[in-house]
Amino acid sequence: MRATIRPAGGPAVLTATLALALTACGTTTTAAPDATAPPTTSPSATAPPCRTAALTWTLSLTGGGTGEDDGRPNARLTAVNKGPGNCAFAGYPGLEIHQGKADGIEGAGDGHPASLTLPGRAAVAVDLRYTPRGTKGAGTWCVRQNEAVVRAPHDTHGTVVPVTDEHRRPATIDACGETLAMAAPRRAPAGT
Repeated sequence: MRATIRPAGGPAVLTATLALALTACGTTTTAAPDATAPPTTSPSATAPPCRTAALTWTLSLTGGGTGEDDGRPNARLTAVNKGPGNCAFAGYPGLEIHQGKADGIEGAGDGHPASLTLPGRAAVAVDLRYTPRGTKGAGTWCVRQNEAVVRAPHDTHGTVVPVTDEHRRPATIDACGETLAMAAPRRAPAGT
């Protein structure tokens, strides 16, 4: 019976031993990547997804959208990472404003925004545009509400957030149409 000798540590030790032996002989080689080794990734790729409950949410009216295009958004949705570690905010957040069981408006954005890594206490902001009631082209599908349901991208659990004005006083959003247009999420200073 023939004996088989295997070095302790498996293929990784064998590859290292072979590379050392070839280097000592004046021969160089590039070893194939070890299939058992974990892939190398950037720090943002290793951050877990942000979860709704791990974020502090605010929905503030910004004073824009007076019927004329003044370049200002109508509202801003902000989320601050409450935890000490990083999380990945990958996509558009969920946003729903309901008035009763039948009427509702949802937030919608274009394309697939880049994932943002949020360190602890960092904030992400999403500017919102909608047609205010009473402006030209507002139509009859309108929702008037002092709160909204929000959720982190790819999270199924939502939370209710009150609507505030620019000075953080209670306010009411009065929006018409089927959607609120969302700008791509961007990093923002905490407290905005």
